[in-house]
Amino acid sequence: MIRTINVDKVTENIREMCIEANHYLTPDMKKRLDEAVQGEESPLGRQILEQLEENLSIAGKDMIPICQDTGMAVVFMEIGQDVHFEGGDLTDAVNEGVRQGYVEGYLRKSVVKDPLIRENTKDNTPAILHTTIVPGNQVKITVAPKGFGSENMSRVFMLKPAEGIEGVKQAILTAVKDAGPNACPPMVVGVGIGGTFEKCALMAKQALTRDVSVSSDIPYVADLEKEMLEKINDLGIGPAGLGGRITALAVNINTYPTHIAGLPVAVNICCHVNRHAVRIL
Repeated sequence: MIRTINVDKVTENIREMCIEANHYLTPDMKKRLDEAVQGEESPLGRQILEQLEENLSIAGKDMIPICQDTGMAVVFMEIGQDVHFEGGDLTDAVNEGVRQGYVEGYLRKSVVKDPLIRENTKDNTPAILHTTIVPGNQVKITVAPKGFGSENMSRVFMLKPAEGIEGVKQAILTAVKDAGPNACPPMVVGVGIGGTFEKCALMAKQALTRDVSVSSDIPYVADLEKEMLEKINDLGIGPAGLGGRITALAVNINTYPTHIAGLPVAVNICCHVNRHAVRIL
């Protein structure tokens, strides 16, 4: 049965989600940060993690953004094929929600209208919108503000198939080592393997929004996630890049079929402020 949703509802929810995501970490991220404090072997590293937790507490209590870089709004929408939107253009509604959220929430506006002319849009629009059509009559919205300290450290590797899983491991470690302190560790590492040039990057971005306590449902990928987390935490980069055990809080990997001649790998890094809010309409 067709279900009608007014785009005003989309705007309203995205407005609230932009504010929510910039002031509170999801419970799984908060839990993983708590565990990191207990698992950090370096006294300086533990002190930094405790300061991050104090910052997180202040952000929620006083409604101050967790990080001064309130990011560029990335919005994922899984739209049921039995949903009909009315009341206006969906993309416009998404951007209006971002505009309201960033202006009314007093969040930093970081988006420029042209990548070379660099004139600020003054309301953090436009968002980066990804839509997929799925069965059903609901709409799942994920708002993930992405700061660019870590975004700038992300990489795409177009590997040869013969490089195999060892090449994938090396690519992930290379991206993290090259990022070092610039990605504001402890980080969450999103990885996309397969597809095409753009598909692997999109999978890596989506991987950052997965609950960090949930492993891949593909056994070998779950094993790879665990192995890479251990290897990354053996690098010694540590919290804030000042040394220690906890360089990453999680490694989330997504895979997709690919061409016989390719092995695309994307690594999308996020700092400990791995922000996202999810709602279902």
